[in-house]
Amino acid sequence: MRTLVSALTAAAIGAGALSPAVAAPVCLTSYLIDHSSVKDPQTLLFYMKDGSVYANHLLAACPGLNFHGYVMNIRGGNAQICSNQESISVLVTHEVCQMGAFTPYEPAAKTPTKG
Repeated sequence: MRTLVSALTAAAIGAGALSPAVAAPVCLTSYLIDHSSVKDPQTLLFYMKDGSVYANHLLAACPGLNFHGYVMNIRGGNAQICSNQESISVLVTHEVCQMGAFTPYEPAAKTPTKG
């Protein structure tokens, strides 16, 4: 019996070692956001006071976003805006769109024009 328990314990520990670690969601502190903009109907850009930029990729396109702006629906009463946990409401149309993952954003390099 003791051998069976030892074998089951070892198997459980081994299975835990093989399962991938779950990464904590990326969270932005609201008072460190300088401003935001709409890149396209599925992407918001958050410009931080330290100069970094984060993109949030909405879980689905939010068509009215380009035309009407939005307000954030922040839950929890703290200053954190976390990946996959918040939503936005589009002004005028009242669409509610679920925010997705935050990722660091690097704007595409501009190509010089020949004149």
